[in-house]
Amino acid sequence: MKDQIQSLASLSGPFPPFDLDAACDGPCDLFSVWLREAIEAGVKEPHAMVLSTVDDSGAPDARVLILKNLDHRGWHFATTDAGPKGQQIAANPYVALTFYWQPLGRQVRIRGIALRAPEAERGRDFRRRSAAARAVALVGRQSEILASRRELDLAVETQARRIVETPDIAAPNWSLFMVMPHQVEFWQGNPDRLHQRLRYRKAKSGWLREPLWP
Repeated sequence: MKDQIQSLASLSGPFPPFDLDAACDGPCDLFSVWLREAIEAGVKEPHAMVLSTVDDSGAPDARVLILKNLDHRGWHFATTDAGPKGQQIAANPYVALTFYWQPLGRQVRIRGIALRAPEAERGRDFRRRSAAARAVALVGRQSEILASRRELDLAVETQARRIVETPDIAAPNWSLFMVMPHQVEFWQGNPDRLHQRLRYRKAKSGWLREPLWP
């Protein structure tokens, strides 16, 4: 396996240019530009991101989620409070997000605090989900041990009927989080490994822009 892994190509390019001196004043604006360019380049699921948290023992945990929105409050994602993600955020709201757009050789790393959106926004987000996704969320047993697939099917069927009978129903533990950043790093890969890195760091006066060594 070692030889097979080490024979795989990485950062083969070509990649788009990144002019650090011409970068936007704030990280949200630059992220919007890079996300738009990823969409236009045909990157599959460019809104997929890794959410990293820590558990109650301080051990890191990570999983892939979907970005729901980006506004002046931060990067939005949704989950249930009853699952590991929600429980870990409740205990420690400091989180990290990572985006990687392989065809462009670009990575964005975000560190910040996850804050809950108002209840009305959480409800709207839940009702925008597909009927199947809402049924699974209403079951509310994320990450518990599953005895059988039949048990899962029956539970989802029951919640699907509830949705038909009560279309406006929302899972009581559903949350929409906004990651308010204090540090955002943009990484542009280069085949010669002279990668370009630009870090935005929150200060009292606004965002500081700091080029970093590769």
